[in-house]
Amino acid sequence: MLEDLHSRLAGVVIECLDWEAFIRRYDRPRTLFYIDPPYWGSETDYGRELFSREEFGCLAEALAGIEGRFLLSINDRPEIREIFGRFDMEDVETSYSLPGGGKAKKAGELIVSNGGGE
Repeated sequence: MLEDLHSRLAGVVIECLDWEAFIRRYDRPRTLFYIDPPYWGSETDYGRELFSREEFGCLAEALAGIEGRFLLSINDRPEIREIFGRFDMEDVETSYSLPGGGKAKKAGELIVSNGGGE
């Protein structure tokens, strides 16, 4: 089993970078980034210093300048629509639920992207 795992992970690189450094390091014309920041209003759920509300605007600016493509999933809020308004947006509906806990709650999300590319 360990041999199979070793073979499967032979080309994998594990990074511990903030989002800005990661984008700078890996951005190329054929790169596709999937970006899943904290939801608007839940920025501190992963720790107070990891992603601040102000970083949504910084993220939008960084994404506007990349060579590659991106898909970003985020909760549908007026503030998010304004910050990422220069990009393509698709409304999607999803359900939120907690393991072992009650009825799922329907919610609107956005898939934000910078177009189709090649």
